[in-house]
Amino acid sequence: MAVRGARNAVATVFLLSGLILASWLSRLPHVRDHLELTAGELGRLVLIGAVGAVGSLPLAGLIVNRFGPRWTVAGAVLLTSFGGGLFAVAEPLRSPVLVAAGLFAMGYGMGTWDVAMNVEGAEVERRRGRALMPRLHAGFSLGTVLGAGLGAAAAAVELPVSVHIGLAAAVTAAAGVAATWFFLPGQPVPAVAERPKTGLRLAWREPRTLLLGVMVLAFALAEGIANDWLAIGLVDGLRVSNATGALGFAVFVAAMTGFRVVGTVVLDRFGRVRALRASGLLIAAGVLLVVFGGSLPVAFAGAVVWGAGAALGFPVGMSAAADDPARAPARVSVVSSIGYTAFLAGPTLLGWLGDQVGVHRALLVVLGAAAVAVAAASGARPVPAEPRVPAGNRVDVTAPV
Repeated sequence: MAVRGARNAVATVFLLSGLILASWLSRLPHVRDHLELTAGELGRLVLIGAVGAVGSLPLAGLIVNRFGPRWTVAGAVLLTSFGGGLFAVAEPLRSPVLVAAGLFAMGYGMGTWDVAMNVEGAEVERRRGRALMPRLHAGFSLGTVLGAGLGAAAAAVELPVSVHIGLAAAVTAAAGVAATWFFLPGQPVPAVAERPKTGLRLAWREPRTLLLGVMVLAFALAEGIANDWLAIGLVDGLRVSNATGALGFAVFVAAMTGFRVVGTVVLDRFGRVRALRASGLLIAAGVLLVVFGGSLPVAFAGAVVWGAGAALGFPVGMSAAADDPARAPARVSVVSSIGYTAFLAGPTLLGWLGDQVGVHRALLVVLGAAAVAVAAASGARPVPAEPRVPAGNRVDVTAPV
């Protein structure tokens, strides 16, 4: 019963993480217009949130080791909600500085939150003795669908951003902290430094691990650009309303969520490498439809194809990095560190290109990411685990996700 309660609790915090993220992303067109920002200025503003998220990663593991997943998630939820509240207050004041401060706090909180909830999810998975993580990540995607859908509805009825994001932050804080009380009792997290043959320094020199990191970076770039810029690209390129742009973003995240649920069938039938190569091709096809389709229905169809292609890259990359349980912590850390740089590069790159050719055409940069994803997919080929972990402590991490 305790494990079942912890499973439901960690699923809740995964969903809330996606909801609060998509809530403010869906209102970016309004924020841009209200603050009278250029594409480049908006890109730099979004970058500040990404800097906060990436900057939290080096300390997140230490914080989880010191306080455990329960208290770390609770604290990170409160920090994220505080950032959302600051964002909500700053937006009607037309203060880019306060908006940037809110985004940084949200980013730092969400980065720490992400690490801690994955640690808790992995421990629940180990206690259950069967795979759970893919469903948890699908729960995060479901949260983004809900957040984007609510954002589209809020934009349609012209609900002020301050009210919308303020309510989202309050609900996240209350529900997130309440859920952590059902986490498992504090579990010790093994330190990588205690395993001299499986440390970070060695992982950074492994060609397969680096190739996986590049692959995850490419998929994360394709996903992150859609998150940050798809709504604005539709608004600018097709001359639709902000609400319609937000709806296009919702279509993208809905497609990605759905394919994460059914994608395991594709992985079981065709294997990781072929599934990931097909995913890269789907991303390219989706972007071409969005940019050159010429109509809203075709662009929405492109968003569906783009979302389906972006679905499997990140979770399969994490699974492949964890093929050997004894080396999994260091390898996953390296792959995550490389992949997260997409959230630093993406907003700035698209903002700069948007100033040059317009945001709609700038989305074509994703074609390069898709090509890299196809080329690097071979790194996900399963490798045998070294028999260094007792069988009773293992979870089958080689299964596709």
